[in-house]
Amino acid sequence: MRYIRQFLIILFISFIGEMLNHYIPLPVPASIYGIVIMFICLLTGIIKVEHVKEVSGFLIEIMPLVFIPAAVGLINSWGLISDKWYMYVTVIIATTILVMAVSGLMTQFAIRYELKHGTSEENSVIKEDVDDISADKEGSKNE
Repeated sequence: MRYIRQFLIILFISFIGEMLNHYIPLPVPASIYGIVIMFICLLTGIIKVEHVKEVSGFLIEIMPLVFIPAAVGLINSWGLISDKWYMYVTVIIATTILVMAVSGLMTQFAIRYELKHGTSEENSVIKEDVDDISADKEGSKNE
């Protein structure tokens, strides 16, 4: 019953996103509305992480299956995109590098922020993790 309730919460938030997409004349996908609503609900405590944690983990685990129809669609429309495949590859590589760089910088910012403003207990956990990562990097360089 717990999993059904968690799934229904996520489904309800997704439905609200679909409704906003229908009634607000902006070129924003319904899934983005849903993600923003879920983020606000989690941030404000309207929905607690425990209320959606298990089902969210499951949905993340099966996420690769969601991309199968998109891959089949690409294969089916290869005739349309084959003339400009190099443009698509260039955009994919550029955006991948951009996302990796921004993600890395944001992670570094978040770690530094937590070290500066977090509680001493949180800081000790973060420092241990950072020290472990640094030790792993140094160990791999010495090998």
